[in-house]
Amino acid sequence: MRVSSVRERSMGALRPMSALRDQFSQGWYGWSGLRADLLAGLSVALIAIPLAMALAIASGVPPQYGLNSAIVGGILAASFGGSRFSISGPTAAFIVLLAPISARHGMAGLATAGLMAGLILVVFALCRLGRLIEYVPESVSLGFTTGIAIVIALLQVNDLLGLGISHLPEHFPQRLQALVSALPQLNAFSVLVSGLTVILALIWPQRRWILPGYLPAILAGTLLSLWLGSHGHPIETIGSRFTFDVGGILGHGVPSIPPQIQLPWHLPGPDGGSFQLNSETIRDLLPAAFTIAMMGSIESLLCAVILDRTTRTRHHSNGELLGQGIANLITPFFGGIPVTAALARSAADVSAGARSPLSGIFHSLFILLAVLVFAPLFSIIPMAAMAGVLLVVAWNMSEAPHALRLLRSAPRADRVVFLTCVGLTVTFDMVIAISVGCVLATMLLLRDLARFTQIRDISTSRHYSQEPLPLGWRMVKITGAMFFAAAEGVLRDLLDTTEADSNLILYADGITVFDAGAASAFHRFLQECTNHRHIRVIVTDLQPQVRQAFDEAGLDDGDDRFKICSSLAEAMALARWEARAEPCLP
Repeated sequence: MRVSSVRERSMGALRPMSALRDQFSQGWYGWSGLRADLLAGLSVALIAIPLAMALAIASGVPPQYGLNSAIVGGILAASFGGSRFSISGPTAAFIVLLAPISARHGMAGLATAGLMAGLILVVFALCRLGRLIEYVPESVSLGFTTGIAIVIALLQVNDLLGLGISHLPEHFPQRLQALVSALPQLNAFSVLVSGLTVILALIWPQRRWILPGYLPAILAGTLLSLWLGSHGHPIETIGSRFTFDVGGILGHGVPSIPPQIQLPWHLPGPDGGSFQLNSETIRDLLPAAFTIAMMGSIESLLCAVILDRTTRTRHHSNGELLGQGIANLITPFFGGIPVTAALARSAADVSAGARSPLSGIFHSLFILLAVLVFAPLFSIIPMAAMAGVLLVVAWNMSEAPHALRLLRSAPRADRVVFLTCVGLTVTFDMVIAISVGCVLATMLLLRDLARFTQIRDISTSRHYSQEPLPLGWRMVKITGAMFFAAAEGVLRDLLDTTEADSNLILYADGITVFDAGAASAFHRFLQECTNHRHIRVIVTDLQPQVRQAFDEAGLDDGDDRFKICSSLAEAMALARWEARAEPCLP
């Protein structure tokens, strides 16, 4: 790898198309690489086609919009992104965000929100926020992904059981009540189809038989649905639920046309009506757009980090944010919903032998080919089968074994944060869950850091000085972070245990952090020592960063009763000189 690339990564540089550039800067690509990427792209496309449709349906829009997203967004993210093996498209994590938007504003509002999210992602990249994922605690990320999985699973119950509810309430309590009330309407034949789909979707990918992913489960569910329909038990399908109007031609299911250029706000609005783009709708969509951008950045960067561990490569975090931003900026103009890197599809890309980002581009081209050739067949896919696949996706997304391990072995604070994020995601939404979770995790972390900051009397320890301290002198070592949550308590305890008219050496080489809050607390500590209690203070062995913080805070040693020494030996010599040969401590 070039030295400049390593330096650019370490500095967080922004390099458009960085993954492609890195791949082809290594030399000749060759036919073997092209063949490997073509086969990997085909394998991932077979996984992505049913998922793209299912995720669009779960988001409240017709399936073709999910396919458009996988086609356009997949090509753009792979071309401009910074992760060599990431496959982008609609993802399950977005469902919880997108479904309420489509319910209120239709596809037009959804596409407009995606456009705004793309712009925010580009700003994130320009601001070099590519290391954002490092600042989200695992308990928070695992908590809201588990919560999202629960919500996604709940959204599938209607089609899984064939309850026939035309519109599910937006909020969790009302939604749960509606599902429970409709249980007497359960359709046993829908349960049969969804059950077969779930079983195959769980078993087939682990066996790695011929066709990859969830396609065999969808095919089996469709064949069973057709057989049941021929025996007088019809089941709702994509074709019976969704219609399209292309150039005045009405049809059912998915149209056999490539993505068409259209202004996002001119797409169908709520209930097929019009959408008004104005300051009011922009204000309404902005919080959702910001959350989509945050979720997209977290998921894409997390995916890139995991792929790096598997493939022993390194991604460009800011380049990946830029690629995702460009994809979400342009995809809405082709009738697409928000996209981000999808871990399951990206892992399948690696497993299939991908060599470069071209596999992501090929995967999108194969989806386009499938739309042009096989779209009429998509209309016969039963909704129960799509719901079954999404139920398995939700299960995989929940990372249940990881969550259970966290609940069993993690510290109590992490368990509290995890359960809080799960509950808030299910009951309210991800914005509240992430915000409260990060704030709660930060507060608990600060509490623990404050507890770790300690003072220890080392006056008689021969480890620090072979000679005893002069009479009337005390030496104390401070260890840990001196910041706003810890400094006040530590210095108050030190003041309470130090006699008036005495002398104090603060051995400070164990102080790792010293912030503005600590500076204010230290100012008050010195005032109390020098003005009221007549305590002489010497501070020694400050680390360079802490000494700089002292200087910036104006904590100099201009006062005769406060001195800063560079070493403990210097501080001891100063103490002995001032003691004037007074009797020593035994």
